[in-house]
Amino acid sequence: MFYRKGGELFMEVEAMRLLMVGLTIMIGGIAPALSIGFLAAKGLEAIGRNPEAANQVQTNMILGMAFTEAIAVYALVVALIIKFV
Repeated sequence: MFYRKGGELFMEVEAMRLLMVGLTIMIGGIAPALSIGFLAAKGLEAIGRNPEAANQVQTNMILGMAFTEAIAVYALVVALIIKFV
């Protein structure tokens, strides 16, 4: 995984690639997870304050969650590109 050359420490290309895949999935998964939790909390809070607008709030909340989840899918695609290309 690591090797020394002339007193300096180097990492093999495959090890660096696997590390980058893990970091890409980690960062690309944390942000959407936090965002979806925040969206759900605020949507339920809005429905609690104004129950008559529940349909409109729910529609917008689900649409926002879908767009946020797309970020995680993009991170997965980037991680797969890093791993296999």
